[in-house]
Amino acid sequence: MPTPALKIYNMLTRTKEEFRPIDPANVRMYVCGPTVYDYAHIGNARPLIVFDVLYRLLRRLYGESHVKYVRNITDVDDKINARAAERGVTIRELTEETNKVFQEDVRALGCLEPDVQPRATEHIAQMIAIIEKLIASGHAYAADGHVLFDVPSMPSYGRLSRRSLDEMLAGARVDVAPYKRGDMDFVLWKPSKEGEPGWESPWGRGRPGWHIECSAMSWKHLGETFDIHGGGIDLVFPHHENEIAQSCCAFERDVMANYWMHNGFLQVEGEKMSKSLGNFVTIHELLTGWHGFRWPGAVIRFAMLQTHYRQPIDWTLKRLEECASRLSEVRQRTQGSPQGDVSPVLIEALTEDLNTPEAVTEINRLFDELRRDPANPSKAGDLRASCAFLGINIDEVDPRKMPVAGFDEPLIDSLISARLAARAAKNWAESDRIRDELAAMGVALKDNKDGTTTWEVKR
Repeated sequence: MPTPALKIYNMLTRTKEEFRPIDPANVRMYVCGPTVYDYAHIGNARPLIVFDVLYRLLRRLYGESHVKYVRNITDVDDKINARAAERGVTIRELTEETNKVFQEDVRALGCLEPDVQPRATEHIAQMIAIIEKLIASGHAYAADGHVLFDVPSMPSYGRLSRRSLDEMLAGARVDVAPYKRGDMDFVLWKPSKEGEPGWESPWGRGRPGWHIECSAMSWKHLGETFDIHGGGIDLVFPHHENEIAQSCCAFERDVMANYWMHNGFLQVEGEKMSKSLGNFVTIHELLTGWHGFRWPGAVIRFAMLQTHYRQPIDWTLKRLEECASRLSEVRQRTQGSPQGDVSPVLIEALTEDLNTPEAVTEINRLFDELRRDPANPSKAGDLRASCAFLGINIDEVDPRKMPVAGFDEPLIDSLISARLAARAAKNWAESDRIRDELAAMGVALKDNKDGTTTWEVKR
């Protein structure tokens, strides 16, 4: 069965288009990465997983050595400065610690490592070079130690977001400053205050604006024009709009990237995620303990892929529990089977604008086939291979450690400890009572010869 052509919804044209790389032997993708001042939240996990699936698909279609994926790290930013001061640590200490946790969390989500993870602070020279080009061509100007992009100098500004001037002014959270020629003009370079990171430049000691960082890093590692630029829908304006302005004007190009892809928003239990509502959830928290359970990265990833990347997603405990249950069953029925072949139906679904819900439907179909024919090792192998292609490591999902509705793992462990103590004291009535309580929760116990007890969820 031949693989169909990859189709992508291009935000630049608002249409689904057949993907035609500039050079099939060198397919290039850039995705905006984290600002490393705090743990990444579950909304940040969505682009990580979405574009990892796309990366896997591109490598299959064009060959692993013919795809280059760049995801940056922003390690100079006002939020970083503020958080370092708040914690009383150096900026370097903060960014190193936060990035370390981020990398561990991303690996736990089953994401492949990008080919390059450039840091903003290592690309100051490229940023200065782009700014100098923009000044020389009349698209930027220096004023009062700042350098700003002159938005009216680019007639096509706003074509990605398709916003009116009033909408762009509102969305940009415009800073009023006497040195600005126009309200929409945005900062490329600004002076550094005492105690802030700074670099020498033609305009004095300072640091870059946020938008210029991605223009510089993508240019350095992918060239003046490349294939795909991705990120969350919240980055369309002003960040991606300003990236396009900087790169196109500096290099005299019509486009910065040919295809722009954006994933939709995420909410938690039907509400916008915010610390004030108490529903702010980090990736690290999910992995180490949320609602009493350490959720495997495979479960988080499978839950995320249930919804098409362009649609909003509602992150719920029920969704996680359902995904944990399904993957637990998959593991139990396929353990020990040889690796099979990835389903061509799954690949076909992904080539249709990364339709992961259809890919998940195929996973469920393969599972249903296996249940009807459990002795067929090829069906089990194909199911494992198809899960693996989506980045889902089903061996991580231990049925004994998955949630039981209404209870949490620490409670179960404490009851088992109490039962062991009762058995040691020969208090058989109490031991039986606790065993029955756990059975009512759906937990089956197995007493081992060495005196320990293991448990599993009865499905």
